[in-house]
Amino acid sequence: MLAPSPVDAQRHAMADDQLMLAYASGDATAFDILYARHEGALFRFVRRLLGARLAAQADEVFQDTWLRIVTARDSFSPQGATWRTWAFTIAHNLAMDRLRVSGREVALDAGGHGDDDEPPHLPSLERGVQAADGAADAAHPSAEELAFWRAAGRRLLACLDELPAEQRAAFLLHHEDGLTVDAMAAQLALGFETVKSRLRYGLQKLRACMARYLVALEGQGA
Repeated sequence: MLAPSPVDAQRHAMADDQLMLAYASGDATAFDILYARHEGALFRFVRRLLGARLAAQADEVFQDTWLRIVTARDSFSPQGATWRTWAFTIAHNLAMDRLRVSGREVALDAGGHGDDDEPPHLPSLERGVQAADGAADAAHPSAEELAFWRAAGRRLLACLDELPAEQRAAFLLHHEDGLTVDAMAAQLALGFETVKSRLRYGLQKLRACMARYLVALEGQGA
């Protein structure tokens, strides 16, 4: 097997933003690296955002996302947002459009804005997401631990599917892509309180839906 050329090695070491700028300048290989680097996370995000009822459309929305990335390559600016945030926002908007067309988008988020505290952090839910994808939380988990996390992961995916689409999107952008509330508000052109409210109520519903797993974790001191 041939070792990568110095040019290829240099490309693979480039940050996402640099790769996108190189692609916009005509370097097709830079796009191939970006695609390979992010296709899994982006498809998972689209699939979870669309939910079980529109799962069959995940491939189409995923491909539309990359097509939009290609056609908008000249408009990308690293001064605005990182490439990953920019790409996930494109995927979010296309998926939400598909949800609205399908009639699944429901009315406004329930409840008021609540207090000014940050939305509650649920590390156990993040671990459930990892388990859903077959990742082990511990270095050498027992069979019982693996079974627990796989069951928790399946339950979390079901709970996510029960959320209103806008609350599910807020959770996924926050926990999948790592966006802060401020960043989500800026990228989605929404008010800070609106985004915080969606995330808060989504997390509250997920906490209730995942209650028996959270109780088990608290019993384990997790």
